Amino acid sequence: MAKEKGLVGEGMLISEVVSLYPQTIPVFMEFGLHCIGCSVAASETVGDGARSHGMDGKRLAAFLRALNIAAGEKEVNGGRF
Repeated sequence: MAKEKGLVGEGMLISEVVSLYPQTIPVFMEFGLHCIGCSVAASETVGDGARSHGMDGKRLAAFLRALNIAAGEKEVNGGRF
């Protein structure tokens, strides 16, 4: 699978993103993907999850941008800055 530009790509598993970048959890929640802790997250990609929650291409692009912004942030004392 080709890696997209950025830290988080559409083809990454949701569980992989959450494991590597726990600071992205609020972004998943904000965009309506509350499945970060369910069993589907281990086998569903970010793109498939987004589409299954009704995201169109424009909304998916915004979601990926927000995930990558969050993934690039460092955590300080357990919080985002």
